[in-house]
Amino acid sequence: MPVTKVVRYRTKPEHADENERLIRAVFAELADEKPDGLHYTALRLDDGVTFVHVAVVDGDVNPLTTSPAFAAFQAGIGERCAEGPLPADATTVGSYRLLPKEAALDGLLRKL
Repeated sequence: MPVTKVVRYRTKPEHADENERLIRAVFAELADEKPDGLHYTALRLDDGVTFVHVAVVDGDVNPLTTSPAFAAFQAGIGERCAEGPLPADATTVGSYRLLPKEAALDGLLRKL
């Protein structure tokens, strides 16, 4: 059964661009490695300093835990943040081509 994690945080303004650079490095690594069992997006909100990450892990192991780029991103997150990170588990209520079908179905079945 897929597990969905949502993490929201606000960076200090002077660290927002560096945070984005580190996130882009994670996605570049994921594009090269193509790990199975992970659906992941990261968003920078229009205030320029708030970020939201959504990860759906299909298996028992989160591929991000073995990612050197993700480790580099996490290494300084406390210093870059003005608020958070605030992690939460989530249940998919609906999805249109963003999350895997299994996660969307799981969310719908839980609501029935």
